[in-house]
Amino acid sequence: MTKFLLRCFLLLAVAGSSSAQSHGNHGGKAARPELGSAALFTTDGALLVVSKQGGHLLLHRGDAEGKHWAAPTRINAEPEAIAAEGEGRPKLAQAADGAIVVSWTKPLSKPYTGEIRFARAADGKSFDPPLTVHRDRAEITHRFDSLKVMKDGRILVAWIDKRDLEAAKASKNPYRGAAIYSAVSTDHGKSFQPEQKVADHSCECCRIAIAEDRDGSALLFWRHVFAPNERDHALATLRADGTPIRVQRATFDRWKIDACPHHGPGLAVDDQGVRHAVWFNFREGEGRVFYGRLPTDEQASAVAGQRTIGGKRAQHADIATSGQRIAIVWKEFDGEQTRLLAMRSDDGGQTFRDLALDTTEGASDQPRILTRGRELFAFWHTERQGFRLHRLP
Repeated sequence: MTKFLLRCFLLLAVAGSSSAQSHGNHGGKAARPELGSAALFTTDGALLVVSKQGGHLLLHRGDAEGKHWAAPTRINAEPEAIAAEGEGRPKLAQAADGAIVVSWTKPLSKPYTGEIRFARAADGKSFDPPLTVHRDRAEITHRFDSLKVMKDGRILVAWIDKRDLEAAKASKNPYRGAAIYSAVSTDHGKSFQPEQKVADHSCECCRIAIAEDRDGSALLFWRHVFAPNERDHALATLRADGTPIRVQRATFDRWKIDACPHHGPGLAVDDQGVRHAVWFNFREGEGRVFYGRLPTDEQASAVAGQRTIGGKRAQHADIATSGQRIAIVWKEFDGEQTRLLAMRSDDGGQTFRDLALDTTEGASDQPRILTRGRELFAFWHTERQGFRLHRLP
């Protein structure tokens, strides 16, 4: 597949998420809505959402059904640049001590550069001044952060980092893509230990998925650049300090392309330890979203139960588990509207049934699945309808 064809596909995907962005621009190019957001249910059942407004991130607190909202509070008191669109969006979690924690990417002055930022509110409302997670302060790529609070209370942040690419350039050595780095907090987000490299040769602009394995280890799942230029996915198992125990190939679609599709994966681990995943790849002449159960054997060469998700314009799927229940949510442009669609399995991913949840004629963020106890919900931020919450029956 050529770069030209890839760009054509991505333009179609963008059209599906931005079909109504040009209204009212009177012949000029309308500003792209920055709808990147994150949501969660707190331990007391409240629905929290983080979104961007100007140079600030706002924390919105709603009721359990997402119908009534209190006035939002600012997360960063001092304005700064914030990435909140596409694969780069703020992240939200609740720490083990009840604090609300948020991470985001702060773009810097040079193109494609950034810092990973983090803020903590011990009372869930008033945030401490944000800190930069990593010790490296070079004006390079530290972008596309992901955030996870582990069951033992550790807070893990992972991101795409280009310090090793820059070092390779300086020494005139070849280097594929970027790298994955992580940093761990053991004091509920008050500080972070020095960052650790997880792997070389990640793709440059796709989000990273984080899940917790049955033994409490963190699992990172990302698009990787396998030699010489296959854009498949890798899976890393991390120690408690964020260093890798192992890194293995996890998908085997063998997409040969020297470009980034801006389309990261999702990962969830069920009660039996099965690793359920969704991802986008180009296979057998088509770009599609896939579901499958990732191998645990480092020598494996296939994904169990791999199947396509949705139609040819399906994009940006997310996945979550609850016991043997598995839910997948994604959005799909039908030529006129963007539809929010879902699939649910009650038998560990052996069979699924389809669900149609919502539509919008405006721009929209990537959908996410939220959990509340054993319940599963789809959350969607749209330009025209705002925050949308759907229970998955």
